[in-house]
Amino acid sequence: MGQWVKTSCVLCAQNCGLEVYVDDNTMKKVRGDKENPRSRGYICRKGMNVMYHQHHKDRLKYPLKKENGKFVRISWDQAFEEIGSKMKSIVDTYGPRSIAYMGGGGQGCHFEAIFGTSLLRGLGSQYHYSAIAQEFSGLFWVFGKVTGKQYNFLVAHEDDADMLVAVGWNGMQSHQIPRAPLVLTEFSKNPKKLLIVIDPRKSETAQIANIHLALRPGTDALLARAMIAIILQQGWENHKYIEKYVSGFEEIRPLFENFDARAAIAVCQLDYEQVKEVCKLFITRKWCMHQDLGVFMNRHSTVASYLYIVLLAVCGRLGVRGGNVIPGVLMPLGGHSNENDPKTWRTVHCNFPPVLGYYPPNAMPEEILNDNPERLRAVFVSGSNPLRSYADTSAYEEAFSRLDLLVTSELAMTETALLSHYVLPARSGYESYDGTFFPLTFPEIYFQMRRPILQPEGEQLELGEIYTGIAQKIGLIPNIPKSLFEAAKKDRLTFGAELLKLANLDSSFLKNMPFIVAMTLGKALGSAHLSALWLMLMTAPKTFRENAIRAGFNDSPLLGEELFATILDHPEGVIIGRCDPDNNMSLIKTSDGKFNVFIPELKHYVENIDAWSEEKALEPDPKFPFILQAGKHFSMNANTLMRDPSWNKGKRACTLSIHPQDAESLGIKDGELVRIVTYAGSAEIEVEITDSVRKGQVIIPHGFGLIYDGKEYGMNVNRLTKNTHRDPLFGTPLHRYVPCRIERLVK
Repeated sequence: MGQWVKTSCVLCAQNCGLEVYVDDNTMKKVRGDKENPRSRGYICRKGMNVMYHQHHKDRLKYPLKKENGKFVRISWDQAFEEIGSKMKSIVDTYGPRSIAYMGGGGQGCHFEAIFGTSLLRGLGSQYHYSAIAQEFSGLFWVFGKVTGKQYNFLVAHEDDADMLVAVGWNGMQSHQIPRAPLVLTEFSKNPKKLLIVIDPRKSETAQIANIHLALRPGTDALLARAMIAIILQQGWENHKYIEKYVSGFEEIRPLFENFDARAAIAVCQLDYEQVKEVCKLFITRKWCMHQDLGVFMNRHSTVASYLYIVLLAVCGRLGVRGGNVIPGVLMPLGGHSNENDPKTWRTVHCNFPPVLGYYPPNAMPEEILNDNPERLRAVFVSGSNPLRSYADTSAYEEAFSRLDLLVTSELAMTETALLSHYVLPARSGYESYDGTFFPLTFPEIYFQMRRPILQPEGEQLELGEIYTGIAQKIGLIPNIPKSLFEAAKKDRLTFGAELLKLANLDSSFLKNMPFIVAMTLGKALGSAHLSALWLMLMTAPKTFRENAIRAGFNDSPLLGEELFATILDHPEGVIIGRCDPDNNMSLIKTSDGKFNVFIPELKHYVENIDAWSEEKALEPDPKFPFILQAGKHFSMNANTLMRDPSWNKGKRACTLSIHPQDAESLGIKDGELVRIVTYAGSAEIEVEITDSVRKGQVIIPHGFGLIYDGKEYGMNVNRLTKNTHRDPLFGTPLHRYVPCRIERLVK
C-alpha cells in the first residue's frame, strides 16, 4: 500500500512544501503541503511534475570510469582510491591552484557544499565555482560594500509594504519569493497597494502591474541614475533617514545633481512625466524592491545593481519594515570575500576575485585554456551541468577536453558527465537527507530538512558521503579514536562531549570536522548530511542563537540539540528563529554602523552612464540588429533538472519569441523554422509570434538542448552566448543583451 509523505520541491529556490504519494518506491501523485509554514499549500506546475526529475531513463546507478572512450562500471572503493590519488598527484605536481570545485547544491540540496568546500580547502585550493557567481556576483559585492559583509543580503519585505517594485523580474513565472504569483496578484488587485514593473517586455507580471515602465533593453542603469537624479534635484530625498542611517551620501550627491534626467529617460524610451510620478511614489509609499536577472544579467550589471540600492537608500527604504531588509539565516549562502586581501586568490588568467567565496563560471574555460603553469587541470563538478547551464558551450567543451581530470557527481548522465573521466552516482534530494539555506522569509527563519522518501535503486550515495570517501583516500582525515565511534552509538550528548574533548587535543579535528562527524555520528544516524546539520546547530553563532530564543526555544546549553530534534519532528518544515524586525540596523557590519552608499570603485562607471554615451553604445550593429534575451524562467523549464521532456509533451516549450511587427518585416510566420545568429554561433529554432515581446527583442528560454534517450530536445541557447560577453568587474554573463540577427530559412 502506498502512502502520502511530506517533502519539498527541489526545482527552484522556493522549495515549496509537497506531499507526495509514494507506492512501490515510485512517486505517483503530488500536491501542495498546506502545513508547510512558508508555502502554505502553494505549488506550481514544476512542483506538480517533480516525479519527472526523480524517475527517468538516464538516472545513474553505479560509479563509472572512462576507458578507451567508453564508460565501465567500477566499485566505490576503486573510484575513491583512483580519484583521490589523481587529485593529490595533480596538486603535488602543479600546486593547489590547479584544482577547482564546481557545485554547491543548486536549487534543492545544499549540504554537499559543506563537504565539497572542506575537500577543496583540504587540498589547499580556494577555487569554488558556483551558479551563484553566474548570476549574483555584482549584487552581492555591492551588498558587501553597503552593509559591510557580502552575506548580508537585502531582501524585499513584502508583508509590511504597500508597494512592490519589480525590476527585471517576472515573478508570476520565475517566483524568487515564496508564493510569488499570489503575492504579486495581491499587490496588483488590492486598492490599498501598488505593483510597479520595470521591464522591457510585457511579461506575465507586467500584464497585471498597476504601472509598467517598459524601458529600452539595456538601459536599467541609465534609468536608475535618472530616477535618483529626479528625487535629489526635487529635494525629495528622506533627509532624516539619510542623516541617521546612511554614510557616503554627500560623496555621491554630485553624481546626480547636474545629471540630465530628461535626456536619459528619452534614451530609455520612456515618458518623463510618468517616470517623475513614479519617483513621487518612491518618496511617499511604504515600498520594497525585487531585482532579478533582467538587471543582473544585463548591461552595466554591477553598476545597475548598485544604483537601485542607492535609490532605496535615498528614499529611506533599507533596513525598515516593508522595505529591503537583512534577513536572518541558519547558514549564510557564502562567506565574505575581501578582494583587497592578498590572501584572497584571483583567477590566474582573467584576474577575477571571488564574491561570497565563489568564482564566476564564465571564467573557467579561459582558466583552463591558457599556458600558465598554474592553470586549472582538475575540476570536480557536482550537481551542476556547465555544458548546458553556463555561457559558451563550445568553449566549455574545448576546455574540458584539455583537463587532466574531470569528475562529475550527478543524478543523471548529463552532457557534462559524458565528457568526464569519472562519473559518480549521487542520491537525489528524495533519496537522502538534505535541505537549503535560502534566506527567503522575514522576520522568521524557516528551515526544512527533507528526509528520504524513496530508496535508491542502485549504489548511489549521498554527496557528503562521496566527498568523505575521497577525502579519506587522499589522507585528509586524521585517525579517529575508537572512543568517538563508541560515543556515536550511545547518544548525541555523549558524542558531543567526546568530540569536544578530542578537538581540544588535536587541532586537525577542527579542520576536518564535517568528515569526522560524517564517519562517526553520520554512520549512527544513517546520513552524512544529517550529521552535518547536527554539527551546524551545535556550533551556531550567537546571533542565530538569539533569534532561536526569540522564536521560543530554550536559552540553554542544549539549544542546538533542541533545534535538531524539533527539525526532525517537523518534516513539513519549521520556524527555527525570528529576527527583531525593528532592529534590522544592528545587523549592519560597516565601520560606522550605517549603510554606506559611496563605493569609490564604481564612481567612474556611474559618471560614464549618461544619455549621450548610452545612445551611442546602444546603436544596433547592422549585422546583428536584434537583441536576444538568452534565457527566461517560465512554467516549462527548470534549469537542467528535468531531463525527461515528456513533462512538456504537447506544449511549445522551446521557441524563439518575436514581436508581430518584426516577424512581418522578416516575412516569418508563426511555427516556422528560422536561423538565429550571434557572435558565438548559430542555431535553428521554431518561431512563436507574440506581442509580449518588445519590438527589436527576441527571447529563447534556457534549460533545453538536453540529450535524453539519445535524442536532443529543444535548443541549447548557450551555443549562442560567449563567455567573454560579461560584466567586466565580476564576470556575470550579459545574457539579457545578446546582439543577434534572424534569418529566414530558404525552403
